[in-house]
Formats: sequence, structure tokens, C-alpha cells
Amino acid sequence: MTKDGLDEYRKKRDTTRSGEPSGAKRRTRKRGSPRFVVQRHDARTVHYDFRLQVDDVLKSWAVPKGPSLDPREKRLATQTEDHPLDYADFEGRIEPGEYGAGTVIVWDTGEYENLTEHRGEPISMAQGLERGHVKVRLDGQKLQGAFALTRTTFRGRDDQWLLVKIDDEHADRRRKPERTDLRSVLSGRTNEEL
Repeated sequence: MTKDGLDEYRKKRDTTRSGEPSGAKRRTRKRGSPRFVVQRHDARTVHYDFRLQVDDVLKSWAVPKGPSLDPREKRLATQTEDHPLDYADFEGRIEPGEYGAGTVIVWDTGEYENLTEHRGEPISMAQGLERGHVKVRLDGQKLQGAFALTRTTFRGRDDQWLLVKIDDEHADRRRKPERTDLRSVLSGRTNEEL
């Protein structure tokens, strides 16, 4: 058993074939705020992978409909395996026959601030995830402002969460970037153009 928390990630894929980062080189972010990334993944179905840097990994959730800017919309977010930090910049085509086969673009990225509290006191992201609720302020190109992730007991599974936009100055009930702005913030390409 390795110490970096990426065993499940490595078991599911052959990174020499898929082209995805292996996470073999240990990368940590020395200064600045932790990163977030949202990747648009066109695999069996199109979905968005919402990832938050927590310590030395990207905690990850698959969000079928993508993040919404409308605080009234609760988006199902299924927690998946941790990903290596260098996955935050990954764009490409995962070959057929490989886990997650399809195309991946970086739909949005930036830094985030942990706003998670318990009984009015700040707690770490790791503690919040363990408790089943985190709140973050995103500073991305498409997503800004506060979002909450809350674990549910939907269908008796503990990997089901809800992603909700907090009603703040960045909330927008009309704008739908997850439907209308489908280009990568890194390369400017769409999944179809990869």
C-alpha cells in the first residue's frame, strides 16, 4: 500500500496507454491557495469532474449536469477516486478500452478558499469531508463565489453528494455556462475538437 492515496486511481488505469498523468512524481503546492479544476469529460456520457486540491491529491466528484450558478439547483455529485495533482492540467483523448475512454478538457480552473466550519469554528477540508460537508469560495474563470458540497444518503450510498451554489453576489439564475460555454480555459478547444 502506498502512502499517497492514489492506489485506486492507479488500479483503474494504465497511464502508459491512457495518456493520463501517473502521479508518480510527487507534486505539492508550496504557496498560494489550493487549486480547483472542473474537467468536461465526454466518455460514455458527458459529465463534469469537479476536483478540489486537499493536501497532495485532488478529491474528485463526477457531476452529470455540471456545476450550476443557480442556488435553487442541487446537482448530484458522485465521489470518485482521488486523482494526482498534475491531473489538474490534463486535457486529451483517453484511448478506447481504457477506463474513462473519451475526451477531457479543462472547463474551468483556479484557486479556492476553504470556508468550512463546524459549530462556528473553521475546520480543515479533510475534516469537513470526513463530516460530509464542505463550503468553498471558488476563484475561477467561469465559476466564482461560494459553493457547498454535502454528502447524502441517496440510495444508501455514501459516495453521493450534492453540489449547490451559495446565494451570493456571483449567483446567477439565468446564465448557464455548463450548457453554453463548452470550451477549455486552457486550450480554447471543445471535447469534439480534441
